[in-house]
Amino acid sequence: MRRLGAALATAVVVGAGVAGCGAGASQEPAPTSDATAAAVEPGVLNASDVNAWLDEMLPAALEANDIAGATVAVVNDGGTVTTRGYGHVDTGGEGAEPVPVDPERHLFRIGSVSKLATATAAMQLVQEGKVDLDADIAGYLDFAIPRNFDEPITLRHLLTHTAGFEERIAGLIGKEGTKTVLRDALVTDPPEQIYRPGTVPAYSNYGNALAGYIVERVSGIPFEEYVDRNVFDRLGMTSSSFAQPLPADLAGRVSNGYDNASSPAGYFEIIGTPPAGSMSASAPDMARFMLAHLGEPVGDTPILDKPTLDLMHQPALDATTLGTLAGAPRMTLGFFDESRNGRRIIGHGGDTPYFHTHLQIYPEEGAGLFISLNSTGTSSLANHQLRQKLTKAFADRYFPAAPGAKANNELAAPTTDASGTAERAAMAAGTYESSRAIESNFLTLIGLSGRTTVSVRDDSRLLLEPRPMADTAAVYEEIEPWVWREVGGQETIAMRAVDGQVEAIVFDSAFALVPVETARSTYLAIPVIIGSVVILLLTVLAWPIGAIGRRLRRRAPRDRAGRTARILSRVAVGCALLAVGGWVGSLVLIMGLEDLSTVSMRSVQVAQLIGLLGVIPAAVRLLDDVRRRVGWSRTAGSALVLLALAGTGWFAVEFMLLSPNISY
Repeated sequence: MRRLGAALATAVVVGAGVAGCGAGASQEPAPTSDATAAAVEPGVLNASDVNAWLDEMLPAALEANDIAGATVAVVNDGGTVTTRGYGHVDTGGEGAEPVPVDPERHLFRIGSVSKLATATAAMQLVQEGKVDLDADIAGYLDFAIPRNFDEPITLRHLLTHTAGFEERIAGLIGKEGTKTVLRDALVTDPPEQIYRPGTVPAYSNYGNALAGYIVERVSGIPFEEYVDRNVFDRLGMTSSSFAQPLPADLAGRVSNGYDNASSPAGYFEIIGTPPAGSMSASAPDMARFMLAHLGEPVGDTPILDKPTLDLMHQPALDATTLGTLAGAPRMTLGFFDESRNGRRIIGHGGDTPYFHTHLQIYPEEGAGLFISLNSTGTSSLANHQLRQKLTKAFADRYFPAAPGAKANNELAAPTTDASGTAERAAMAAGTYESSRAIESNFLTLIGLSGRTTVSVRDDSRLLLEPRPMADTAAVYEEIEPWVWREVGGQETIAMRAVDGQVEAIVFDSAFALVPVETARSTYLAIPVIIGSVVILLLTVLAWPIGAIGRRLRRRAPRDRAGRTARILSRVAVGCALLAVGGWVGSLVLIMGLEDLSTVSMRSVQVAQLIGLLGVIPAAVRLLDDVRRRVGWSRTAGSALVLLALAGTGWFAVEFMLLSPNISY
């Protein structure tokens, strides 16, 4: 689903973003060549030109990134320009012949691009007056959602990823044979609401799945059946389905998914919340879907009337709730704003463990591009960058800046309010993590990775290291109060502050950066936990070495005074190390989408608690060593053990490793 593998599989799976995949440059980077400021003559968007361009770009890109295959569709001027297939849907093996991608026949899993079909279904009910975009969704549900704020949660919030939910990983993706029941997935361990509705973009599979369940509840038929009847059948999308497993007539046509082109085929992924990402589709079907959203006559009746399409394609929230964050790209009712070269572009990306997809449409120009890859390849970040390169190259080739116009986001000159800009830049300095986060349980640990540092350059420019969804740094200059544009590029970010404190920085329609609390600062937390673990490991190694040394020197065994405190502190040291190992192992399994048992999680917590309580006997031991004047080396050793146990204990409390809530 949206940018899988990256803020959460570099941080969380299913649409995560690749924020923080690298360290970023330590010095101000040179301006990028992304601006495309000067208007150029556009290419001719016809089959001959597009096919030649794709044939030049994609085969080499697939090979360079170790990706097995790709399917592509391009639409323009009311029809399909081309559908193309590259590489293989089956790379062969055990004597079998490789099977080339046939775009007309083969289905690809499209991950979070599925959310566009879900949003379309929801908007059909809005159009029919059966659902109110701004009514509390409680009126459409048959279960209660945990809430931490009094404001209503609306369908508008769900479709713009601003309902305020934290992330959830458990049950996100299962292997073949996993059974999915949408309602069960939504009522079992729902995520906490950590942001006030409508105020902070925070991408949420759970929120989109709720929108799908509202479709199911209001229509009175299962979600998958509703979409089949009212979207796919009406558009003639005969090779598309949300079903898991696929119907018999489609099952044999779906591409294999791969880690990379050299690896064996993976399993058929089962998305735990189907509306958020379970759709499989062919390139021609996705062409029909794009044309329908461009208002072209596809099928017998339009899936949405023009006013509803226009409503769906416009920014859905404004400064009323977003405040100054509204200056950044904003979500429509389902689509991301991905505008470029002064052209309005709306789109959506999607990722599963194996498939990686992007779709964009140009509402004013009547064009669209769809690409899906069936392998991750060399890395999630490289895969993301490949799709970004392709979509940007498409825009620059066929829809460059219009004559007499500058590139997207370059119409505004930098602000002349130098003092105000410097003041706002100073506010921004600090460390940030993704708003797509987990705050209520032990997976707050994920926030330690993928962070972005913001610093000030030239008194008023902002340096982001790394810039979100990249592994390089970027410099931004203010173009209007609270809105900043990449120097030499087209990306725009917006900041909101209250009483001089930054609340959020939006860098993509459904993603924001939020400040990291001082106690959870990377510069504090990482040294504390690493230092503590090193001390505890050295302590464990010192035990047998010390015992052997005493025996070789024929020294008398240590006296019995303080023996109980020594034994208890040793138990605590062992348990603290076991807990650290347990958390590391748990994170590895969770990032691999493996479910953890309650027993194993509670066992790690028990070890962690014993390690924390070990501070007491460790303190008693230190006081006893001081009182009996056992020597500076033993006293220093006891002090270090106490500090290390206190360090691991503080880390456990701060990052909620002992929280009763182990839902993730």
